Formats: sequence, C-alpha cells, structure tokens
Amino acid sequence: MKIGNVEIKGYAALAPMAGVTDRAFRELCVGFGAGYVVGEMVSSKGLTYQNEKTKDLLVLSDEERPAAVQLFGDDPENMADAARMAMSYCPDIIDINMGCPAPKIVNNGCGSALMKQPERCGRIVAAVKQAVDVPVTVKIRKGWDKNSVNAVEVAQICEAAGADAVTVHGRTREQQYMPCADWEIIRDVKKAVRIPVIGNGDIVSAQDAARMYEQTGCDLVMIGRGALGNPWIFREVEMLIGHDRPSLPVSNAERITVLIRHIRKLCDYKGEKLGMREARKHAAWYFKGIKGAAALRKKAVTLETFEDLISFCQSVPL
Repeated sequence: MKIGNVEIKGYAALAPMAGVTDRAFRELCVGFGAGYVVGEMVSSKGLTYQNEKTKDLLVLSDEERPAAVQLFGDDPENMADAARMAMSYCPDIIDINMGCPAPKIVNNGCGSALMKQPERCGRIVAAVKQAVDVPVTVKIRKGWDKNSVNAVEVAQICEAAGADAVTVHGRTREQQYMPCADWEIIRDVKKAVRIPVIGNGDIVSAQDAARMYEQTGCDLVMIGRGALGNPWIFREVEMLIGHDRPSLPVSNAERITVLIRHIRKLCDYKGEKLGMREARKHAAWYFKGIKGAAALRKKAVTLETFEDLISFCQSVPL
C-alpha cells in the first residue's frame, strides 16, 4: 500500500504508545518486520515552546523507515507550526492524534476529545497539510461515547481536508481499552472513504491480523499492546499472511537475546540510569505467560544497571 507517496512494505505497523514506542523499540520492531512505525505522541505546544524533552521524542533513525511523528493539539495554527518544526527531523509522515483517551490529554481538548468537534478536526488536518510536504494522516477512535459514534463522519471530514490515510481504533474514548474492539466500525470507515484505512485494536496474534484484514477490508493493520514484549508478532504476521505458514514458537533463549539487545539500545540512546528504569517494564513483558513469570516480574522491578539485567536473564529458565 501507499500513504501518499510513501510505500509501506509488510502487513503490520507499530502503533504509537506513550513511554513505549521510542527509538529503541521502533528499530527493534522494524527488524522483525514492522512495515511502518509511528513514534510517541508529541505535544504541539511543547514543541513550539522549545521544550527539550519534547524534541527528544522526534528523533528518527535510518533503521526505522518509513516512520511518522505523531502530534497532538487542538489549535490548527499551532499544529501547523509544530508540523513545520517537526520536519527538521525528516519524518516520512506527519500523524495527528485524535484518539488518545488519557484524561490529561482530553481535558485539554486534545486527543479523542477532538471527536466531539468534527469540523475542528478538518481545520487541523487542512492546516497541517498546507504546512508540510509529506503525507498527513490521522488516528481516530470509534467516537467519544456510545451516544456519539462518529468515526465515519470524522474520517470523511479529514479526507476532504486532505488527509492521506486514517487509522481507526475500534473503541470509543469512554471504553478506553476495554471491552473488545469493534472491527465493524473499521469496515464502515473503509467503505466510506477513498484513502487508505489502517485498522487498530485487539491484534495480539498473527491470526488476529489475518481476521482483521478479512473482516474489515482495511489496507494495513496496526499493532499496539500486542507488541509489548513481543516484537516477534510482526514476523509472525509476515509469515502467516505473506507466506501462509506459521512461525516457530519463540524460545526463552531468543527472548533473552532480544531483550538484552533491546535494553542495550535503550541505554545507548537514553543513558543507563533512565534506560534501566524503563527496562523494568519491558523485562516483565518479555516473559509474560512463561513458567515462573511471577517471580521474574518481582526481579524485574529491582533492575538498576545493565549488569543487573544480565544477572536477571541468567535466572530465566531455558
């Protein structure tokens, strides 16, 4: 598929997740077959106010292309200014967040709160589209709540304003991340627009990805929480959909090898102190569901140094 003039190879994309989809994790997932990645959401106001931490979130490497930076905000002019500034980091795509359900985001009128103002969504897309020369995409939800399911309307407005693709998460803001995602709304959006539609929600296996393609007709699937501690999911999707055969189960030995590589990158990019603080959650995710996982989680929260990680991995049963 193509988003504007950007060709996407592969069958699954990595969804943006705050505190997770940093450069280290994005590079790792691309290595396992993610065809497209979106970075952590960035505040348009933080960027235009020259916030250094905000700028750090925009750094992209050649190992993770094609890649998008994702901006959130509620003011069209400010979003356009932020998009212009983001272009100095050479993103392939600018993605606009209209789906984040976090209270600190929606209480400021951003993220999924924009679903309550479809016309404003269009003005934001139009402003950003005019400001940059790369494709512009949006990520939306099913709607704000069960009484305002308007993903089709918002997608059509964004398309008319110049959006090059739309990602649909099959839950309302009210539902957060539970219960099961509604894939029918993704199908409805796909039928209603001419631009590519990316489906998102409840893909935790290659079989889920195949079913989403079949049930919705979407152009690409996007995987979020299903990739936590599980970058192999992109390889599994590629094998099943691209080659019609399942992947071999992931061994604990491979989990250890990839975890160490992942955290090495984290420490290289962020420094050992911060990298190891973030390594704790990743270590717990990598071994979720295996024998002895509860004991490993207890050890994971105590990690302080990279040497601690090596010792931790030596305690994992092979």
